[in-house]
Amino acid sequence: MFNEILFAGLGALEDYIATHVLTCLVPAFLLAGAMVTFIRREAILALLGEQVSKLKSFPLASGASFLVAACSCTVIPVASGLYYAGAGIGAAFIVLWVAPAANVLALTYTGTILGTEMVIARIVAALLMAFVVGMVMTVAFKNQPHPQRAATAPSPASTAFIDRHSLILIVLLVLTLLLPNYLVQSGPYWVKIAVWGVLTLATAAYAWWTLSKDQIVQWLQETWWFVRIIFPLLLAGVFLVGVIGYLLPEAWIREWLGGNSLSASFLATLIGAVSYFATMTEAPFVDTLMNMGMGKGPALALLLTGPGLSLPNWLAIARVFGVRQALVYVPTIMVLGTAVGWFFGNFIF
Repeated sequence: MFNEILFAGLGALEDYIATHVLTCLVPAFLLAGAMVTFIRREAILALLGEQVSKLKSFPLASGASFLVAACSCTVIPVASGLYYAGAGIGAAFIVLWVAPAANVLALTYTGTILGTEMVIARIVAALLMAFVVGMVMTVAFKNQPHPQRAATAPSPASTAFIDRHSLILIVLLVLTLLLPNYLVQSGPYWVKIAVWGVLTLATAAYAWWTLSKDQIVQWLQETWWFVRIIFPLLLAGVFLVGVIGYLLPEAWIREWLGGNSLSASFLATLIGAVSYFATMTEAPFVDTLMNMGMGKGPALALLLTGPGLSLPNWLAIARVFGVRQALVYVPTIMVLGTAVGWFFGNFIF
């Protein structure tokens, strides 16, 4: 029994490392380091800072997040990069939520499998939850000093948010993160790696020719900070998810996810909040459970919290943002997910 549990955890870890580290986490970490290094703090503060109107910063954070095809783990370096560069905690946690819960790639795939009604519900629910989460985090931590990891201050003589070479580098990093997932949605995994490899080589060549040695060193130092803080916890969390998945009885899930009761939505939210789903994998999983009798309300709750939360995500949030922040964010999402599943299941669908 012990060996089977151990191999379940190691199997989940092997699958995660094989299919997510290169094409997802590596560009995400490099992007986070680049945001902290090259985007001047004034840029983030002007658009997403604590003093910016929430009617401006929250929609901007939500809208931009739709374009980021990221899972609950990949999005952490991106959101924390924004936060440490100067974004308000509400805007940062909106990115942390919306990008995995309702990105364009996942929405497109959801529509293909589950239909337009479920896609619209997912978009509306994700946005409603995002604004509530943003406000909860802002109010809960409004008096907390804001961290800053940028090693150098911008020159007083410069008024630009970011120089042209650095902007192009960040665009290349964003493309390296997104295009392998957008362009290669099926077929052999090596094709996705090939796309990632070409984009990574192009990005490295551009950085080598346009950045100074000191800039590259600073960028890699900031990247390494995110790697050493986040990556070990992600691996530990993925291992635990594999163990939990092995121990969880499938028949029990089928029985208790039927209908649109509050308990069914809570159970679906709980399963989604603990399990790890790569972006797009939640749709076929939910479709399978719906064919077994799961209600639409719990299905929506699982579609949102499955990719939006995970046990590795909890651990990394606590490490990067703080334990108190994780203890506020995770229960808030679980309460909202349960309420959304119950409401949509009983009054919308």
